[in-house]
Amino acid sequence: MENHDRRKFLKVGAVLSGSLLLSPSLGLAQTQTAVADKKKNKIAIKQRTLGTGNHSIEVSALGLGCMGMSWNRSFIPERKPMVDVIRKAYDMGVNFFDTAEAYGAFTNEELVGEAIVPFRDKITLCSKFGFDIKNGKLTGGLNSQPKHIREVVEQSLKRLKTDRIDLLYQHRVDPNVPIEDVAGTVKDLIKEGKILNFGLSEADAPTIRKAHEIQQLTAIQTEYSLLSRDPEKDIFPVCEELGIGFVPYSPLCRAYLTGYINERTKYTVGNDNRGSLPRYAPEAVIANWPMIDVLAEFGNKRGLTAAQVALAWLLAQKPWIVPIPGTTKQAHLQENLWAANYEFTAEELKQLTQSVSEIKITGKRY
Repeated sequence: MENHDRRKFLKVGAVLSGSLLLSPSLGLAQTQTAVADKKKNKIAIKQRTLGTGNHSIEVSALGLGCMGMSWNRSFIPERKPMVDVIRKAYDMGVNFFDTAEAYGAFTNEELVGEAIVPFRDKITLCSKFGFDIKNGKLTGGLNSQPKHIREVVEQSLKRLKTDRIDLLYQHRVDPNVPIEDVAGTVKDLIKEGKILNFGLSEADAPTIRKAHEIQQLTAIQTEYSLLSRDPEKDIFPVCEELGIGFVPYSPLCRAYLTGYINERTKYTVGNDNRGSLPRYAPEAVIANWPMIDVLAEFGNKRGLTAAQVALAWLLAQKPWIVPIPGTTKQAHLQENLWAANYEFTAEELKQLTQSVSEIKITGKRY
């Protein structure tokens, strides 16, 4: 009986092989189907809109923060695997990539510039200016002087191997330079085509309003996670009023909400800011662990990880929120992106929000 089945299998295989030889178009059709499937995969992740009018951009519901691939996360991975992560993100539907001159300094822009070459025209590329950098190192100061902004943009364009930056943020507000001058400089760069859209990072509501009057803002980037919810009070209302998108950085609270770090985690001095932040002190990590418990309990019943629940909760807050979790691992990239597919019922969202809101957060974020 087994020999009979084997002969039948071989016979069918021979017929199919002959069909392939006689019909070269069949191979083409299969290739076209594979290409079509790949294209479908690229838009599998939901899309969202940041900003309004002439300065609105449509991006994937989750972007990719690239900083940790080069800087400030204890270890610096090898370059090629990080290029692969960025390109894999694009293959999986991400079209929103975030970097900055300060990350490295400079090295992260160079990495991102190399990685996005094959699909540069199909993505939204974000970078930032605003820190004072001398001899390739951050001085600890700020610099948003108009002349310096122009210098930064020219150098960033070279490192990113492109002729324009789709969304340029002021990385931190410089108290020594009126925000009107900053916005005016970016407005001129937009007219020149070197910048397409403008954003601010860690700016307060009055600064946002002043900048927006000079040059329409597309997005505000500020830390926002289940452990850092301050933007809900002052920034969300002004974003909603003016039609500005919101991009949470550290949406997983620098990996804390993944459950992968604990009170025994060691941080490399000089290449990881978590060791200096009050919220990552061992006693604070322990005190805030009930948040992980709540997320894990919710996720376990629904086939989600704590990180996925945390990201899905952020996405559920406003339709114009686009988190940019960072990762150096393709497995975590996939995990993060799947969070965009989860839709809460109204009751689920209400109960989860109530549970996390009852947790008293220990430790300031800076």
